[in-house]
Amino acid sequence: MRISMVSEHASPLAALGGVDAGGQNVHVAELSLALARRGHDVTVYTRRDDPALPVRVRTDARLEVVHIDAGPARHVPKDMLLPFMGELADGIVEDWGQEPADIVHGHFWMSGLAALDAARQSRSGGRDVQVLQTFHALGTVKRRHQGVEDTSPSERLMLEAMVGRSADRVVATCSDEVFELKAMGVPANRVSIAPCGVDLELFGPHGPVEERERPHRIVSVGRLVPRKGMDLVIRALRELADTGHDDVELLIVGGGGNTSVLEDDPEAQRLVALATELGVADRVVLRGQVSRAEMPALLRSADAVVCAPWYEPFGIVPLEAMGCGVPVVAAAVGGLVDTVVDGKTGLHVPPQDPAAIAAAVAEVLADPAWARELGDNGYRRVRARYSWSRIAADTEKAYQLALGAAVPAAPATARRSAARRLESTGGRAL
Repeated sequence: MRISMVSEHASPLAALGGVDAGGQNVHVAELSLALARRGHDVTVYTRRDDPALPVRVRTDARLEVVHIDAGPARHVPKDMLLPFMGELADGIVEDWGQEPADIVHGHFWMSGLAALDAARQSRSGGRDVQVLQTFHALGTVKRRHQGVEDTSPSERLMLEAMVGRSADRVVATCSDEVFELKAMGVPANRVSIAPCGVDLELFGPHGPVEERERPHRIVSVGRLVPRKGMDLVIRALRELADTGHDDVELLIVGGGGNTSVLEDDPEAQRLVALATELGVADRVVLRGQVSRAEMPALLRSADAVVCAPWYEPFGIVPLEAMGCGVPVVAAAVGGLVDTVVDGKTGLHVPPQDPAAIAAAVAEVLADPAWARELGDNGYRRVRARYSWSRIAADTEKAYQLALGAAVPAAPATARRSAARRLESTGGRAL
């Protein structure tokens, strides 16, 4: 198959070579490579955010990244990229020329707009391209949890639902997302599930282990934004100390905003102030950004990895921790319900509950043999279910279903209606 991935703000090259990469960067990079190694020709289209970037970068015999001029050639916050999706679509179609892809797979809702637009242009020329969509995060869920703090464009909810209903097939990353998609009007018979994966060559139980300052360590990894719940883990550390576990350190890995300088990061400063207020500042270390090459040794140093977000579309960190044979304490939200098996590979806790986090960590610390069993089970689980080769095979099945579908994803009247709605917002018609 000729497969085009569209990832407007999350370049796979950042995941392959940089330290400031999020889950979508990693997902697109690893999935594209795994599909290429299954014999498909894969091109990833992303927006040029630096004038020095080459047009094309080949990263494997069957995989290349193409930078499209869509908006200014500099960093633009993703919530401000909507006006440039038409240019991104035009660049994709121009690059296709007379040989469009068999599949165009949008990653994130705005990439879905560009993918649908590119497919429409190709179809008008008599060539059919099937559109697949992975959202990675849904605006309805974000709005529900963040309310007025949600910085998404006002058009997001309407356009996101339109993308889901217009795509030939939607690839959800977890079972919870399927229910959200159904509420958006996406037919269940056009939804497949293909979760995120983990690089099992990098994340394994054997290898270097970072030294720690105290007898016990818990680790929490993620961008420093309130919804990731790092403050909840700091509060849990205080709870642990109050119950006699004053020999535990907390390592927080990650940095928010556009800087890795924690002194300039408001959320980092809020966390430092909270740790000071609670009397645990001497046991909390904010590491900042850590390269993927360093991450396995860091994870192996933990007694438990704590993932305490308010919500989480999927979450790669628990998989990486399980790959390293480390128990995971996870909020029972979103994709974490699928990946972490309560009592088998880690422990589920209610969301936004520091006392429950502390109690779960205390359970792990109290029984080292059981903790090793949890870690071993987690490693076996990711090897069996979450290798990127397995995820690529699942995604390939979704492509084949789309290519062989007898029923069109949306009637022409629905596509024209969707086009009029997008046009009315000032964007490009699909």
